[in-house]
Amino acid sequence: MIRRIEFEVRGVPAPQGSKSFKGIRAGHAILVESSKKVRPWRQDVKAAAEAEMGKLTGWEPLDGPLVATMVFTMRRPLSAPKTRQTWPDRTPDLSKLIRSTEDALTDAGLWVDDARVVEYARVAKVFPGDDPLALSSTGAVIIVERLVPLLAVAA
Repeated sequence: MIRRIEFEVRGVPAPQGSKSFKGIRAGHAILVESSKKVRPWRQDVKAAAEAEMGKLTGWEPLDGPLVATMVFTMRRPLSAPKTRQTWPDRTPDLSKLIRSTEDALTDAGLWVDDARVVEYARVAKVFPGDDPLALSSTGAVIIVERLVPLLAVAA
């Protein structure tokens, strides 16, 4: 049974945000993602996850309580100081980056459902070179592992 998967996603992290209403068809509302950047990001995440899962023999979607780490490397603005550390404290919202990434991991079959995530070990937005998990270009480092109950560790 595989307990942990770790991989890098190269691409531009995009938030899953608001949807715009386009009308009603067959009694159902037609909603379209407002950001055009979400689809490419989700495709990048899905492809990277599928590639990593393909390297592992006997892969089955992770089930049960999971712990996730997502560190997003964002493009450093030209106006950012070069002589001191700065943080990507502007858009996109970190929670919306998580949402788009979780949905892509579900589509990839990495886990049974994103509701299995019960804890985040770390979630961050960083610039290249400013963090141990920062990539050299835009993207993300994703780690998902099965939760080891504290009682089992203590026994």
